[in-house]
Parts: sequence; structure tokens; C-alpha cells
Amino acid sequence: MAVQHWGEPRFTKDVDLTVLRGFGGEEVIVDGLLKHFEPRIPDAREFSLQRRVLLLRDPEGIGIDVALGALPFEEAAVRRAINIEVYPDMYLRLCTAEDLIVMKAFADRPLDWNDVKGIIIRQGNENLDWLYIFQHLTPLAELKEQPEIVMKLRTMAEQ
Repeated sequence: MAVQHWGEPRFTKDVDLTVLRGFGGEEVIVDGLLKHFEPRIPDAREFSLQRRVLLLRDPEGIGIDVALGALPFEEAAVRRAINIEVYPDMYLRLCTAEDLIVMKAFADRPLDWNDVKGIIIRQGNENLDWLYIFQHLTPLAELKEQPEIVMKLRTMAEQ
């Protein structure tokens, strides 16, 4: 929903969400979710505890990616999230456009870069807080040992 709200709408058949837990005790969250949803991969529990993302499927077959949030950026993104009215008196919390750009750039997949382009086009380059974006993306890219992610986004931001 965040991509549809901030960027160019596209069809998607999955749900991405973050559970802000901090470090430690992730097993409680993972085990609780695995009681209610089918894992998408055989070793989903172990994978999630190592990679901090739990890959699930709902009864209709829709993929659910649950990020186990703990990093300062993830805490900031949850704090900054805004309420969007999806139906009368029904709200959904979505990350900001800037936080979505950071997440998409960090993921560094072709579809994510297309989403970043769409967000920049729809929101307008001048309306985005680029200082915030680069302050948060740079340490994440360094952690991933992929500083080229930052350079790629800088190039897109300058166009």
C-alpha cells in the first residue's frame, strides 16, 4: 500500500510489514506468527532468526514478509509512520515517502529501483527530504557493504 500511496501504483500480491521488537526475543514473535500462517520456505523459522525477515503465506496464498525491526532506522520509520484513511473511520499506518525510498534503495532490486523512480516522480524531487534519506541510507549501505547503493540514489535524485 505504501508504494501505491507514495509512488506509481502497480499490482502487487504480497504484504510487507515491520514488527518493531528490538534485538532479543524474536522467537516469540516468529513462533506466534508461524502458528497462524503457513511458511513460504521450509526453514522459515531459522531463516527469519538469521536474516530478520519471516516469509509467510496467508490462506489465500498471499505472501507476507514480516521484517523483525530493531535498527535505529526501523525505529525512526515506525515513529514517523502516518495514518492513511483507507475506508471511512478505518486507518492504516504507512511509512513516509522518504522512509520507503530508504527501504527500497536498501533492498537494491530492479523492481525496487522502479518504485523509487515512481516515488520521486509522484512526490516531486523538491518535496522529498533528501538529507533525511541519505542520513539513513548511508549507514545501512555501509552495513551491507554496498556503498554503490547511495551513489545510484544520488544519481536518481539529481535527475
